[in-house]
Amino acid sequence: MLTARIEALGLGKGDRLLDIGCGEGRHCHGVQLLTQAQAIGVDLDEASLALARERAADLGGKGPVAEFRTADASALPFDDRSFDAAICSEVLEHVPDMAALVSEAARVLKPGAIYAVTVPRAWPEWICWKLASGPGGYSDQPGGHIRIVDPGELRTMVEQAGFTFLSSHHAHALHTPFWWLKTAFWSRRDDHPLVKAWHRLLVWDMMQAPWLTRGLERVLDPIMGKSLAMYFRRDP
Repeated sequence: MLTARIEALGLGKGDRLLDIGCGEGRHCHGVQLLTQAQAIGVDLDEASLALARERAADLGGKGPVAEFRTADASALPFDDRSFDAAICSEVLEHVPDMAALVSEAARVLKPGAIYAVTVPRAWPEWICWKLASGPGGYSDQPGGHIRIVDPGELRTMVEQAGFTFLSSHHAHALHTPFWWLKTAFWSRRDDHPLVKAWHRLLVWDMMQAPWLTRGLERVLDPIMGKSLAMYFRRDP
C-alpha cells in the first residue's frame, strides 16, 4: 500500500532514494519493484527493519535490493547532498520536532531532488481523536500520533527549509471508515465484528485490486482520503 506515488519522484537508474522513517519498508519495496534506483530506508524500530530486509530479499524487481539501516531521522548518518529523492511518509505526526526532520531531509538531498511528505489528513484524523479521546485513547498510545498536522503549516515549514511546492493529492479513502470504526469501538478495536469485516475488505482490495473498489477509492480520495501527500523540489 503506497501513499506517495513512486512515479512522481523522477527516479532513474543509479539514483538513490531515502525513505525517512521507513517502518516495514513499503515505499522502499515499491522503489525496488518499479524503478532501477537504490532505495535506502531508515528507522529506529529494529523489528520493522528486520521484516523490511526479509521482504526486500524476497521481492526481486527492477532495481537493487533495498537497504535498511538503524538511524535517527533528526540526525541522519549521510553526507550533504547525497540523495536524489526522499520520502517521509506518515512520520511527522509522531515526532516532537517536525522541523528537525524536514531540515535533515533538506541537508541530504541534492538540488532539484524531489521530497515527498505524507501525513494523515486533518479532518478525518480529528474525528478519530474525538471518537477515542482521553487516557488510553487514539492519541494516547506509545509511539502514536501526537498532533494533527495542519497542511498549510506543513507546506510553509517545508518551503522555509529550502523547497518549492509542486503538487499534492489525497489517498486511501477506503481506510478512513476503517479507522472511524476502530476509534468508535476503541475498547474492542481489534476484535469488533464491524472492524474485522472492514479489515477483510481492505485486505481483499489490496490483494485483488478489483475495478469496483479501485474506482470507488479514486472518486472518494479527494473528498475523504485518509492521507495527504505533498511533493516538493529541493531548491539550488
